This record gives sequence, structure tokens and C-alpha cells, in this order.
Amino acid sequence: MVASDQWFEVIKYKDYLYIIREKLDDIDPRFHTTYTNLYLLIGSNSALLIDTGAGLFPLKSTVNDIIDNRILKVINTHCHWDHVGSNHEFDEIYIHEIEKLTISRSINISNLRDSSKEIVERYENRNFTIPPASKIIPVSDGDIIDLGELKIDIIHTPGHSPGSISLHTNNNELFTGDLAHYGAVYLPKKKNLPEVLSNISKLINLCEEKQSVEIYPSHEEFNVSTELLRDLYNGIKNIDNLWETRQKDNFLRSWIIDDGKFKYVISRI
Repeated sequence: MVASDQWFEVIKYKDYLYIIREKLDDIDPRFHTTYTNLYLLIGSNSALLIDTGAGLFPLKSTVNDIIDNRILKVINTHCHWDHVGSNHEFDEIYIHEIEKLTISRSINISNLRDSSKEIVERYENRNFTIPPASKIIPVSDGDIIDLGELKIDIIHTPGHSPGSISLHTNNNELFTGDLAHYGAVYLPKKKNLPEVLSNISKLINLCEEKQSVEIYPSHEEFNVSTELLRDLYNGIKNIDNLWETRQKDNFLRSWIIDDGKFKYVISRI
């Protein structure tokens, strides 16, 4: 396990875009995911942090070192523990209105009790809970966050969770949260997959309309092409044909189907 000052990998990707990465598989490899990507967008008068990670180490000082004296806004793409872990470090959090209540309460992460000793010790100090956000500002589909010259549209894209959002900038970056990324893609019950397909299709249409869109998922590779969306759409549509190959994952309480390009983690509950 690395020291706290080495935990986050900070990449200045553009003058106004930083990627802050942490290794989720160092926390627990049972999530089948290597990286979590947090994104920091720098506008002329304020900045936006997209997600706050797993909360294993303090995040705020890393962000403050980048944004200088700009006003900071923080938004969660959705309410899952590995995206909201450091919410409590910040004054206020934007999240879709459907998931406002979830981050207003402590989140139980006792399923990590049998992770590595170092991980257990850090989370044990907070009783295996993610602290609630102090102040929450709900957002909804069509809202715009203005950072000064840089503007971000909120797109409600449920499926991975009811309040999942994607964010599209006026510079044509698309942040897909956990809706779409290569690797292990977490999906709802099989009967709810049409909702996922509908929202992936929504983003495909956006990319066709805007053209030259760069996609920045919250896990694994970043700045991937729009082929990600088409590959994932087609893969999910083909799940029925692969259903007999599914494997049970008791830790995740899910079925797992691996087609070589994606590992579909399909909820059983």
C-alpha cells in the first residue's frame, strides 16, 4: 500500500482538465476494476471536481493545489461509495435529485472488512462508513454548470444507478460516470437492461450530433472514442446469447458474463 501523499496519481491532461486517479484494485480486487478516475475541470472563475473517490486518503488538499483561488464546485456522477468517499471534505455537493437522500446519510462499507490489513485499518477508524455530505445541491437533466467560459450540461443517464448522470462540456468532452467504460461494467437486473440501452443510445445520438466527442469514463481508460458506446450497446444487447456462460459472484451478489471486451456485472438483487 502506498503512503497518503502517493495515493493519487495527478495527470494534467489539458490546460483546464486534470485526471486524479486512484487504484480501486489496491482497495479490493474483488471489484474487478483497476482505476477510478476523478476529473477536475478548471474554468476562468471556478472549477468543478467530478466525484470524490473512495475516501481512503484526504483529497481536498490535492485539489486545492491545482485550482489556486478559484471557487470549487463538486459533483457526484452517482451515489456509490467509490465516487462519494471524500464528499465530507467539501462544503457542498451537487448530485442528481434522486440520489440526494443517499449521500445525506452515512454509507455502510462493511463489505470491505476482509480486504487487506492496511485497508481495513484505515476504514476501521471510521467504523466502515462513508460520512454524509454536509450540504447537498440537487441537479436534474438539462441543468448547466457555468465555470466561466467552460460550461457543462447535466444529462440524466440512469441504469447503473437511478440518479446516474453524464456531463458534456462546450469543449466536447463527455464524462460518462459508470454508465460506460471498458472493463467491468456494473449493470442492474437483467429485466432493467433496456433502460441502460436507452441511455447509451442517448449518448450515441449526442456524439453523432456533436461529432469529435472525447469520452472520459469514471473507470479504467480515459479519452476513449465513441466506439466505446457502440461496443457496449451491442454487447449488452447480446447478453441473452451469452446467458448460459454466466458465473455467480457472491461478493458482488451478481452474475458475471465476460465477452472479452467487457465484464458484465449483472445484479442478482
